[in-house]
Amino acid sequence: MNGTSSALLEVSQLKIEFDSERGPVPAVRGIDFRIVEGETAALVGESSCGKSVTALAILRLLVTTGRIAAGSIRFGGVDLATLDEPAMRRVRGAQIGMVFQEPMTSLNPVITIGEQIAEVIVLHRKLSKSAAMSEAVAMLDRVGIPAAARRAKQYPHELSGGMKQRAMIAMALVCRPRLLLADEPTTALDVTIQAQILALLKSLQAEFKMAILLITHDLGVVAHFAENVHVMYAGKIVERSSTVDLFRSPMHPYTLALIAAQPRPGHAGERLEAIPGRVPMPLALPPGCAFSARCKSVLARCPADLPELREHGADHSVACWLHEQAAP
Repeated sequence: MNGTSSALLEVSQLKIEFDSERGPVPAVRGIDFRIVEGETAALVGESSCGKSVTALAILRLLVTTGRIAAGSIRFGGVDLATLDEPAMRRVRGAQIGMVFQEPMTSLNPVITIGEQIAEVIVLHRKLSKSAAMSEAVAMLDRVGIPAAARRAKQYPHELSGGMKQRAMIAMALVCRPRLLLADEPTTALDVTIQAQILALLKSLQAEFKMAILLITHDLGVVAHFAENVHVMYAGKIVERSSTVDLFRSPMHPYTLALIAAQPRPGHAGERLEAIPGRVPMPLALPPGCAFSARCKSVLARCPADLPELREHGADHSVACWLHEQAAP
């Protein structure tokens, strides 16, 4: 995918670990993906698959017990994994923005919305406080918050869930970043507000000419929003493809299970197919395919032998022994 275009973001053999009393815990186990200018890519999977941790590693915001154990994160040709903290502060917000999963816990409850956005502007664009506040109000208006000047003086608890999410988007985009990381940007919002938020992101993406990495468990959102998809399970990417090809010809049993678990438009009341079991604990992973214990098509070799991500046709790769015979 986008093989001939230079990458804006290129993640190579990224491994992330967390310290524990039982030793290092592998959260991300050697993943590769790339995003080009203006692209919308999705990182998809259940909770605890390593999606959000990957985004936090890109911004170097891992908690103190977490670390990048191996690999590189090249953004605009510079390896973010090697930058010191002052250099990373010049990247965060200015060149890479992030919409966090929970706006209520991401926004400071004791500072007004306008002041929080203005603070970002002062830091990265060196404007005066009054000019930064004017810019903050203009951005709140741009993301569709009515009476923006009045809302800028309010605190997060005074805004609805949809308005808090719009404020987070305003904060993430006020410096016109080249890349936006959107971590479950529509979680806990009703369907109508979800559609509005996604439409807003698409509109702003076109206006600012930025790339987006969407992190989600919702394949319905992916189908309408992303161009390319990376399916992640237990810290590994198990399938990647264009969005159209993924839904037309899904290959990994985990991808098939995720699609089967999604509600279909026009099929209200249809029984959804749950995925049995749960994502294995990082310290209890089998030596082979981590999905083998939940897979309906498991082969004898799956629990013991780890399949590599291999190409199967143009722009479609999968890590699964079921398709190994068909690999070129």
